[in-house]
Amino acid sequence: MAIVRGKQDRRRHGHLTGQTRSPQGVFLIIRLEKRRLTSMRYVAGLDGGGTKTAVTVAEESGRVVHRFTAGPLNLNGQDEASVKATLHEIAANVGHVCEGGLAACVAMAVGAAGISNPTVSGRLTEGLREGGFAGRLVLVGDHETALWGAHEGPRGMILIAGTGSIAYGRNADGTVHRAGGFGHLIDDEGSGYSIGRDLLSAVVRASDGREAATVVTELVYARLGLSTVQELVGFVYAKERNKADIAALAPLLSAACEAGDASALRIAERNALALVDTASAVAEALGLAESGELALLGSVLLQSSQVRAAFKAGMAARHPRLRCIDARRDAAHGAMLLALSELRGVSAVRE
Repeated sequence: MAIVRGKQDRRRHGHLTGQTRSPQGVFLIIRLEKRRLTSMRYVAGLDGGGTKTAVTVAEESGRVVHRFTAGPLNLNGQDEASVKATLHEIAANVGHVCEGGLAACVAMAVGAAGISNPTVSGRLTEGLREGGFAGRLVLVGDHETALWGAHEGPRGMILIAGTGSIAYGRNADGTVHRAGGFGHLIDDEGSGYSIGRDLLSAVVRASDGREAATVVTELVYARLGLSTVQELVGFVYAKERNKADIAALAPLLSAACEAGDASALRIAERNALALVDTASAVAEALGLAESGELALLGSVLLQSSQVRAAFKAGMAARHPRLRCIDARRDAAHGAMLLALSELRGVSAVRE
């Protein structure tokens, strides 16, 4: 095929003068070109989340050909039928964008929370296989694909502060370390949940005189459509309440801080310093405190300027040579890079 294609190129530019292409030759070139296209191989990366799943599809060369979103992959709280429906939808969409269909996608990496649970990984595998995917499958935690995306490879450090919080990294020797991420009941300091809980606490503490009056009270009441502490308590302890509902209050912190509210400023500082402790534990364990790069991820660090500024100031004081950076790519892109690594035979990370 390479020889035929080379001849075609030379004829186009007049290098084979005095020669003409027969209809049979044209047919051969078209047939071989079609075979080349349909034999192209692809990889896909999935970033499974509680609200949506981001997917990146790329050629074997690494060139991204398509990005799309599908339904959530909340593998610990979502019913099995919904998970399978999302996985089937993803498999169908990947097959639609690949020349040669889903069979041309030869490797897929999935990053999702709770992946170390055999039940979770089993449901993922079963759903994708039933959807028609037969290639290589790599299943890892969402912090792993976030790392690959943030640094465009497996080495470096990340700090994620969204609904929960976690720091994770890998050094040049391949040593990994994780700090935090053990759930909202015993951990997740500096997260959206932690900030939301602190805002609620500020309201009740101001109501009974333990703290001075705070603008947080009116902000929280307005957001929730409430007017009394009793109603607030009813909201918090309702059976249907979950950590995402509490974390959803975290954006109110910015408005309160901008108003100069003392309670809000303390909340921002306290949560920022908790994140400093979390990130420092990883940097020190990996020997990267004096030379590493830490990518900042998650809604708290990306949307709360007060927490982000306080965090960066705290890290600069503790580790002056460590650099805080923005992620270079997202987690879906990182999952795609991990799939490429698997395809190329490079040692890939699994949980």
